[in-house]
Amino acid sequence: MSFSMEVKEELFGVNVQARHCRIAELSALITECGKIDVDKSGHLHIKLQTESGYVAGKCNILLKRLCEIPFEVSVRTGKGRQSVALYSIDIPGDTNVRKVLELLKIKVSGKEGVLKADGMVHLHTCCKRAFLRGAFLASGSISNPNKSYHFEISEPEQGRADSLAELIRFFDVDAKTILRKHYHVVYVKEGAQVAELLNIMEAHVALMNFENVRIVKDVRNSVNRQVNCETANLSKTVNAARKQYEDIVLIRDRVGLQSLSEQLESVAQLRLEYPEASLIELGEMLSPKLGKSGVNHRLKKISEYAESLRG
Repeated sequence: MSFSMEVKEELFGVNVQARHCRIAELSALITECGKIDVDKSGHLHIKLQTESGYVAGKCNILLKRLCEIPFEVSVRTGKGRQSVALYSIDIPGDTNVRKVLELLKIKVSGKEGVLKADGMVHLHTCCKRAFLRGAFLASGSISNPNKSYHFEISEPEQGRADSLAELIRFFDVDAKTILRKHYHVVYVKEGAQVAELLNIMEAHVALMNFENVRIVKDVRNSVNRQVNCETANLSKTVNAARKQYEDIVLIRDRVGLQSLSEQLESVAQLRLEYPEASLIELGEMLSPKLGKSGVNHRLKKISEYAESLRG
């Protein structure tokens, strides 16, 4: 099972007791996967179709708890090896349709019968959580945190995408929108904010799993950065020591080390004898002992002298 499906399975099991939160969640589910239809007799229907058993099951539960109206649930399986189940819910009758739309504060948008929830349905913070949970359950996805951090919900209209992004920003999560093919996608890509969305939707088990992956990845990245830094520093030290050694050999072969001052000659002799020693180690071998900066200063003087000989 994918991580996204694990999240949805957990969200399906979230059972809120407050009626207004149930209304907000069902409003999101119906607006995401439902539309208004007219039968041959001219009567209205709300028809929902989804490939998710979690969405169909949640709609079924909430409709029974909130609305004393008849509705039909059916499932159809396609043909072929990779066939998927298609769940359908049909709410028939003009009176029933108006009752549901009024209860869930849903408006009909355009000739296509696209549904849009009024902002009044999620005035409270708890209702915003419930609405976001329903929207994600119906039209959302989240990537495997081992690979990347990405949360998104697809919307058919720009207006719905903007409203959903605004709702997410209420929780200080920087949601953005992008047009992908024929859908307007609301997405979040930063790891800490994706984790916050899991918390907002009350997917607490998924949140712990997500955070465990983040911790491991952060530690691994930190170790890699430290190793890379130490490798770079070591390479820099080795290159510097090799250059110092070459400068001292040049001076020795050209004019002799006795041409250096006594202080510089003592450092030069130690560098020839211990080419892999660090500056601190060279300083410890001198008498009197010298600090790292002092040894470095003397080696720079030797290097300048060697450059003058090359010139």
